[in-house]
Amino acid sequence: MGIPNPTSFEPGLMDAGGSNGRFKPELVRVLVVDDEYSLRESCANILRAEGYTVATCGRGDEALDLLRRRPFDLVMIDFFMSEVGGMDLLKACLETNRDCLVIMVTGEATVEVSLEAVNAGAWQFLPKPFSAGHLQLLAGRACHAIAARSEIESAEEAAGAAQHSQHVTVLGTSPAFRRVIDLARKVAGTGVSVLISGESGTGKEQIAQFIHQHSRRRGQPMVALNCAALPEPLLESEMFGHVRGAFTGAVQDKPGLLEVANGGTLFLDEITEMSQAIQAKLLRVIQDGVVRRVGSNSTDSVVDVRFIAATNRDPQQATDQGILRRDLYYRLRVVPIRMPPLRERPEDIPILARHFLARYWTRHRELNAPLPHLAQSAVQELQSREWRGNVRELQNVIEHAVVLLPSGAELEAADLPSLDDGDSPRRGVPTPIVGASEEPYHIARERVLADFERGYLLWLVRRASGNMSEAARIAGVDRTTLYRLMEKHALRRGTIITEA
Repeated sequence: MGIPNPTSFEPGLMDAGGSNGRFKPELVRVLVVDDEYSLRESCANILRAEGYTVATCGRGDEALDLLRRRPFDLVMIDFFMSEVGGMDLLKACLETNRDCLVIMVTGEATVEVSLEAVNAGAWQFLPKPFSAGHLQLLAGRACHAIAARSEIESAEEAAGAAQHSQHVTVLGTSPAFRRVIDLARKVAGTGVSVLISGESGTGKEQIAQFIHQHSRRRGQPMVALNCAALPEPLLESEMFGHVRGAFTGAVQDKPGLLEVANGGTLFLDEITEMSQAIQAKLLRVIQDGVVRRVGSNSTDSVVDVRFIAATNRDPQQATDQGILRRDLYYRLRVVPIRMPPLRERPEDIPILARHFLARYWTRHRELNAPLPHLAQSAVQELQSREWRGNVRELQNVIEHAVVLLPSGAELEAADLPSLDDGDSPRRGVPTPIVGASEEPYHIARERVLADFERGYLLWLVRRASGNMSEAARIAGVDRTTLYRLMEKHALRRGTIITEA
């Protein structure tokens, strides 16, 4: 399968004490329920190869019996099955174990079906067809969610929720990164809104966690919402909640994440992917705290929420282009924080590389296997790379090297994979700007950026052999952003592959 295990949650930060380091996939019990034999067994084999403990059922009534006899942490359920249907099985599963995470799988990925599954308590919704990488990614997220929940419960039982604020510590000594941490510490105790910008993979969500865990709200929930991951109707329902009968499948009132985060922090990732209509509704909540659920004609609740938003765009440029409302922009960016890309903090690369080396060696090797040394040649090679994917790409490179490294060997430069087949430019080597004679700066800049985006997309889709989930993983962006960029440059996946 070749997809790295995605359970880690930094970059730029590490888990002090460590669900990431010690929680193993084999501790996660998975049940796959699907009446299609080939799909059921394929999913089971993919998950077993990742180390999960997997059981399978081809019928809903068999699954019900098994759920009553054995506990499971993660259950995959086909939405449409004969006799006992997927929704009935979902409800029975959660009645048996309220902490169980349920992934609903269906070939009819409509908004109504998605809402029905999510409203009934499904953790994730997986439309068919899906790739092995997508399944591995979801399983990895589930593994991390289970580990995080277990760690939080243990911490609260041992010493109260206040101790949880110490779980995340920073990892980096460069001036650029230390400035970010110093600013994050200062702003943490104030309660003002923060807007974090930076390229994908730089650790924006982890800085948001750091701010929350050093704030007065640390004993209250921090809720994260990726604004690019959901279609507009589902995003609106998730954020604001809905009342019974608001749309097909809304069988009961449901509070939104704004209400769930009351007293705590709401982290809005990819804020520039939110529609103008939802931005206007969010602005009202930020201004007066009033939440009106979808389908409601009155105020349903008043909330006290701290807002932290993030984007991989230039927020000022997004505002100038009308993508982000100017009034919302100024409400969110009371304090702006820019996450530096990894190429601006080369002195942190050896620190991060050694951290990832220790983590993945522990995860993938025998417990008593001696930790390999990171050779100076490897350090020099790592510091020479451009790191378009930032810390997330570095993490991927180190894990790749760890898996293939012979026991007892040093990690040398030759052991490091090249994720772009050796075409990545080295730092300090300028890229010529062709045809820029006497162009004004802003015109030349826009043209070069457009040329880069188009060229990168062509390379990316060919590299992933047309698999858009894999392409999004390599690029470190979500599929919605990827499709939007391809539409911007009038590119079609089929045409790109045909012309390769």
